[in-house]
Amino acid sequence: MAAAKSLGDGMISVWRQALAEGAEKVEVEGESYPVTFTRAKKLRVVRFQWKSYDLDGIEQNPQTRSRWAELARQGKRVMQFSYQHRYVANVCDGKLLRYPAWKSLELPE
Repeated sequence: MAAAKSLGDGMISVWRQALAEGAEKVEVEGESYPVTFTRAKKLRVVRFQWKSYDLDGIEQNPQTRSRWAELARQGKRVMQFSYQHRYVANVCDGKLLRYPAWKSLELPE
């Protein structure tokens, strides 16, 4: 897998490997990270590093009451990404959406 050019590219790559391809491990920047599952809801989770940033990706829980959960119930594949315990972006069917926390945490474009 080629190195991600940007953090957003890295998130899309993690989403693709974990949700679209169903991989047991994802590769980011030449490192391999396991895809695990939450105990209660069996949602996929990936803890990974992009450059010096420690990030978490978690599959959207379709049972919540959000617009992203509604999309997940419709069969869309959604993964939320957090940095320093704040949601910074999501990827829905391969498209990245940055949240305001992305800028406030000064993550690179």
